[in-house]
Amino acid sequence: MVSMRNGWSPRWSPGWRAPAAVGAGALPALAFPAPALWWFAYVALVPWMLLLRSARTGRRAALEGWLGGAGFIVAVHHWLLPSLHVFLVPMAALLGLLWIPWALLVRDLLGGHPAARRAAAGLVLVPAGWLLSELARSWQGLGGPWGLLGASQWQVPPALRLASVGGVWLVSLLVVAVNCALVLLVAAPGARLPAVAGVTGCAVLTGVVWLWAERPEVSGRLRVAVVQPGLIADGPDSAERRFAAGERLTRTLAGLGPDLVVWGESSVGADLAARPDLARRLTALSARIGAPLLVNVDARGPDRPGIYKSSVLIGPEGPTGDRYDKMRLVPFGEYVPARSLLGWATSVGRAAGEDRMRGVAPAVMNLPGGVRLGPLVCFESAFPDMSRRLTRDGASLLVAQSATSTFQDSWAPAQHASLAALRAAEDGRPMVHATLTGVSVVHGPSGEPIGPALPTSASTAAVYEVPLATGTTLYVRFGDWPVGAALAVLVAYCAARGARSLRRPAPEPSPPPARTARG
Repeated sequence: MVSMRNGWSPRWSPGWRAPAAVGAGALPALAFPAPALWWFAYVALVPWMLLLRSARTGRRAALEGWLGGAGFIVAVHHWLLPSLHVFLVPMAALLGLLWIPWALLVRDLLGGHPAARRAAAGLVLVPAGWLLSELARSWQGLGGPWGLLGASQWQVPPALRLASVGGVWLVSLLVVAVNCALVLLVAAPGARLPAVAGVTGCAVLTGVVWLWAERPEVSGRLRVAVVQPGLIADGPDSAERRFAAGERLTRTLAGLGPDLVVWGESSVGADLAARPDLARRLTALSARIGAPLLVNVDARGPDRPGIYKSSVLIGPEGPTGDRYDKMRLVPFGEYVPARSLLGWATSVGRAAGEDRMRGVAPAVMNLPGGVRLGPLVCFESAFPDMSRRLTRDGASLLVAQSATSTFQDSWAPAQHASLAALRAAEDGRPMVHATLTGVSVVHGPSGEPIGPALPTSASTAAVYEVPLATGTTLYVRFGDWPVGAALAVLVAYCAARGARSLRRPAPEPSPPPARTARG
């Protein structure tokens, strides 16, 4: 007879549990753009957690946590296939390991028939364990903080208010806590009281933050124009044609009175010192429009080795001297990690043929009228700490210059654009996300959308009335405190488990086997 535990048969369950773990881990991807089913995030982890809590052993839970994590990474980053190609699978396998501690917490705290005390601990520790995995993979060397669960709530005003208090991290904690409560309601009838209390607590916290958290105070407006030239076919002169398209669209802004014109990432394909003709054309554009231009130079300079991606401010009298060099580069897209070992990736995908160079410090630029501009380049808008640093340095407007044309027909452009809402809400500062090929968006200081988004099909220039704000948010003031709190409770839990293990008496030695006489 085959024994049964928690309803699963060990003889046949491993055969279907492994693919089920991969599929369950992939489900949360539907909460992100392009599907953008934000509400689904609050139930998306339930199937995966039900699987983990029923694992017969800790080793089985660890395996299913790893497989589900790998499935999540592939689903959220599937659009990277043109760049990573075969590397996406080993990358997912590597990052999937980060969910093993979380999986063990799910099994230990939510599995079986948890008493109220253990269930209540699970409502705190399981979200903390999830945040630990998000924190670890947010390191740039592991790909950066793309696809954080809280980022799926970019269009939900109460969630954006939570972000102003504790960043995207606090939103992730709340989303996972709701999933935990639903798991207890579904699978552990004896723990329904703490489950209901947990959901109620999340609702009360959201309500308190909505009513009492500081709101940005609008202090003026800035007319910002976004120039999106649209898709330019690859070719030896594609950089020149892209520049000409941006130039043509910018001319249409004459008479509209913008205070700033923003071009996308890699909008200028030659260093302006090496191509003074391009610098003169940009200077003439600025004078004609009556506003400075923020362009992005992707080129090798004559005065330093290597290729930099640089935000450069151009005024009616020429380059102002304000420049920011991109600091955090996209793995494989802008550099190949350990190129001596992995350089062959350039032959099977669209990995960078030459590593871009890194900048060394953020920069805040001064605009006419006293407005201070904090530039980011593309991938950097995913990092909460970078926009927070710019805000603390005095930026009153955040701008991300981006190019996602490699992933034009995927979920990537919408996912990338959604990050602007979170960064704006976290920092209480408006954010402009300007791209070469869409999606370009503008969000106000509470994360609210300003004007229509420019889709990937658009080739246009649009002017936005951007509200400026004063004051500061709790997130800007105190930073990533939810991460610190999560780490603290996890350390306390591990210390308590360790102390219990030390206090547990050692088993008494077994008596020697009895001797029997043979006759």
